[in-house]
Amino acid sequence: MSNDKTAQAGHHGLTHFDQAGQAHMVDVGAKNETHRIAVATGVIRMEPETLEIIRSGSAKKGDVLGIARIAAIMASKKTSDLIPLCHPLALTRVTADFEIEEDLPGVRCTVQAETYGKTGVEMEALTAVQVGLLTIYDMCKAVDKGMVCDGVRLLEKHGGKSGPWCAELTSRCD
Repeated sequence: MSNDKTAQAGHHGLTHFDQAGQAHMVDVGAKNETHRIAVATGVIRMEPETLEIIRSGSAKKGDVLGIARIAAIMASKKTSDLIPLCHPLALTRVTADFEIEEDLPGVRCTVQAETYGKTGVEMEALTAVQVGLLTIYDMCKAVDKGMVCDGVRLLEKHGGKSGPWCAELTSRCD
């Protein structure tokens, strides 16, 4: 087995493919353990009336944002079961915050995932956002089937050999 950079980068520079183009799980065994943090966000757009149901707490299925928060956290812990080549991680912290945005109208979900390990937590943060938003959809679909999940993206990551990365829209990586 080769451990050089070229073999790890694989097909077209993608780390999850070997030189022959075959999918594989990236070998992180030789990497240093560091504090890893990822922040992801996304929104769900809806009718103003649906947003009012969420705000007022009058949804028939219960506390929409409270349940979505728990769903997002649970999803972060199951990411390696859902994404085939993700490493299972021992998460040390996950926060899921929901903010009502009148101008959408809708709700923004922002997740921060953390671990101390050999690989990043970007997929855990992104998965948590998606499931949090889908939970809102599930709980409100009886009154608004036209809701749209949108703009799910990584905002920032910290830790590891490549160092910090920030999307242009955030200045938190200073």
